[in-house]
Amino acid sequence: MNVKRMRTRHHRSGGGNGTSRQLNGQIPMNRNHVFDSHGPDVRVRGTAQQLFEKYLQLGRDATGSGDRVAAEAYFQHAEHYFRIMNAMAQAAQQSQMERAERQAARQQRTSSTMAEDEDDRQQEGDVEDDQIEVRDLGAEPQPELSEG
Repeated sequence: MNVKRMRTRHHRSGGGNGTSRQLNGQIPMNRNHVFDSHGPDVRVRGTAQQLFEKYLQLGRDATGSGDRVAAEAYFQHAEHYFRIMNAMAQAAQQSQMERAERQAARQQRTSSTMAEDEDDRQQEGDVEDDQIEVRDLGAEPQPELSEG
């Protein structure tokens, strides 16, 4: 019996090498993420920005030729990629804010640690001063000087 394996849509394996991170079942995207888009009559590949511009142009062309149905379909595809771009921008902004907060917290911890170290050094200096015996030499008997 000859059984062929059916090919899935995504050919990449999830490999255990740590390079493929997934957050809540979603692949984290950056602005250079490449999409394969299957539009109404076309198949387009590119970034969200490129696909948005391409579908917008296709919608304008369809509007110019009088095909309102195709134009609406293209504009809906353009809107989809516009929303993806906004979501990626919002995620990038949130990530940047979180990174700045972590850095500020790290700097605050560092400065408080340095202040504590300085306080410790000053306290150690105070203890050393307490351990040194201070004597008033004027109250002690002085050696007699012989003249001569």
